[in-house]
Amino acid sequence: MVFTVAGMQMRYRYRIDPTSAQKAVLARVFGCCRVVFNDALRVREEAHRAGVKLSDSEIQRRVITAAKTTEARAWLYEVPSVALVQSVNDSRRAWRNFFDSHTGKRKGRKVGRPRFKSRKDHRQSFRLTRNGFSVRPNGRLYLAKVGEVAVRWSRELPSEPSSVTIIREPDGHCYASFVVDVPPSPRACHEFCVSQR
Repeated sequence: MVFTVAGMQMRYRYRIDPTSAQKAVLARVFGCCRVVFNDALRVREEAHRAGVKLSDSEIQRRVITAAKTTEARAWLYEVPSVALVQSVNDSRRAWRNFFDSHTGKRKGRKVGRPRFKSRKDHRQSFRLTRNGFSVRPNGRLYLAKVGEVAVRWSRELPSEPSSVTIIREPDGHCYASFVVDVPPSPRACHEFCVSQR
């Protein structure tokens, strides 16, 4: 749960049931996001060791835009670009948290050096912002380049979600975790606490 000026941001998580074909596409997205995360992290580390300062937009250009034009990374075209951009953002956040932690800009205990993601990681995920997904009137979740996925709605979303994270757990089940804005209230706090148990 995150507090904002307008209220609170909360996560609502639901089980999703992608078809076999959709599972194959999701696996491709998970893999591409992992590669882009690692590429971005590698570029940052190499630049840091060389004493070169690269802007966030330059790193994104190198690991997504320019990479798509190469034979080695041409398959990045097959997945939604918004997922790749969010993966680069995750890499940037992990690097900055580590760097700020060790330079004293970040309070609290030290943050470890960000690690490269492995295809052997049991839990896979990627995030989409509003231009990469939508909840359709028929109750299905549309994901860019994946299609409409069936959702097991256990409760209604309180507002339009700003982002969704698609997660594949170690048991193979997939979930959609939506970030929504809710007004601050004792009930919202209670629901959040219950959802975290």
